[in-house]
Amino acid sequence: MNNLTQTNKRPIIALMYDFDKTLCADYMQNYGFVPSLGMKQEDFWKETNILCVQENMDSTLAYMYKMVLESANRNTPLKREKLVEMGAKIQFYKGLDTWFDRINNFGNSVGADVEHYVISSGLTEIINGTPLSDKFTKIFACEFVYDENGNAVWPKVCVNYTNKTQFVYRINKGVLEISNDTDLNRSMPDDSKRIPFCNMIYIGDGLSDVPCMKMMKAYGGKAIAVYEPANRTPVEELLQKERVDFIYPTDYSPNTGLEVTVKNIIRQMAVTDILAVENHSQKNAL
Repeated sequence: MNNLTQTNKRPIIALMYDFDKTLCADYMQNYGFVPSLGMKQEDFWKETNILCVQENMDSTLAYMYKMVLESANRNTPLKREKLVEMGAKIQFYKGLDTWFDRINNFGNSVGADVEHYVISSGLTEIINGTPLSDKFTKIFACEFVYDENGNAVWPKVCVNYTNKTQFVYRINKGVLEISNDTDLNRSMPDDSKRIPFCNMIYIGDGLSDVPCMKMMKAYGGKAIAVYEPANRTPVEELLQKERVDFIYPTDYSPNTGLEVTVKNIIRQMAVTDILAVENHSQKNAL
């Protein structure tokens, strides 16, 4: 999608998701890519971390380089279509097969349009190969540049833990093309921004999501941390330190606490937005 413009008066609400361990239980590379190398998952990530430290390298760029390097070492060039095919192997958390339609339908019932976005340090190519890819208005994730033979040669996009907030701003302004920095950096009155921060919900699983979660807390949005039962303690600390508003298990099924809370937030955001529009209209009529 290119830059978006709002064509109606209905409030737009953005749900933004991390991907690994937020929508699926493991790093996406572990479902298909790492097994294709004949490597153990722990070895691939251990070697990546060593590379990161030795070269004083961004951790996200380190894993992308490691993917290209290990593929070349096995004489199996890393190709886009190969990564897309691996997306079909990802196993999503319970309830996600119907989550997006349920949330969209609820938003519509309270007079709001709901949009879903991914902001992930994983790979766009793999996400594009999943059955959920068409549920997202935009996927912001890492991506490769490919040469004339279709082989990955260089990072085109790198989404690391701290620059994730850039993409929240893009959603806020409706400037979704990554190459468009001019419109992103252009001054814009708050009331002309496509999706105000107070109409945003960020869902993530841990410390890598804290910059976006803190942004939500600071600007009036909502932050939710999800967890697997065996990994509850870290998100409890996020709640205690007021870095998130709510914590829930990674179960997106109907009528779970996560769904009930997300719907309540959407209802609140929709009503607040509608009342603000009514107030503005009355003032203009005076």
